[in-house]
Amino acid sequence: MIHLSQPEAGVALVELDVAPANVLALAERARLLDAFAAIEADRAVRVAILTGRNGAFCTGDDLAESLSRDVAAQTAAILHFLDMCDRIAAVRVPVIAAVDGWCIGGGLELALACDIRLAGTRASFACSAVRMGLTASADRLTKLVGESRAKPHLLTGAPFDAARALADGIVAEVHASEELLPAALDMARVIASRAPLAIEATKRVASGMSATAAEIPGLAASADHAEARAAFIAKRPTVFRGC
Repeated sequence: MIHLSQPEAGVALVELDVAPANVLALAERARLLDAFAAIEADRAVRVAILTGRNGAFCTGDDLAESLSRDVAAQTAAILHFLDMCDRIAAVRVPVIAAVDGWCIGGGLELALACDIRLAGTRASFACSAVRMGLTASADRLTKLVGESRAKPHLLTGAPFDAARALADGIVAEVHASEELLPAALDMARVIASRAPLAIEATKRVASGMSATAAEIPGLAASADHAEARAAFIAKRPTVFRGC
């Protein structure tokens, strides 16, 4: 199952719940994309958190299901997984991945598609595609951390822990596993308090989907920018409305 909730105003929580290790068969991928489509459509949502239950974040494709596919179907399924990650990366709002337990193969690709990654101390990562005769994460991981840090992970497929992920810049923070979701919610709360149009524009620019010069005219004309200036002068809290 894929659980979608709003634990507090402006924050959406998406939880993978596919025992035992949050594999994503085709049906579960469709449900995950439906959840993010709902987030995209709900203008009240300003930030999303993606996490997993069952002691894992995500372990990629359902290998049992893949055994029933012929070569054409397997190729299509792999490309569908990559397209799913691209669509989540392009979601309007920032997405925070709260990673605990296994995050391997396609699961790591999914985490890398998110804007921010936080890890629990139990998190275990692996670029395991090369152990399955495939390639994954080579593009996103190399862009994120650089070739010299990415290639040891990509070419060996060896597992690595949260401390290594932090040292290599794959995750932004590491928390005790029981404190991971509260930490993600704390960060989401801060992001949700900022000007929504500015947050969305900043995500687009930082992700290479736009340029600062292209975003400034609309932001400068926004009611939120006028409100921020007025609140600063009046020394009062700013009330952003996303317009």
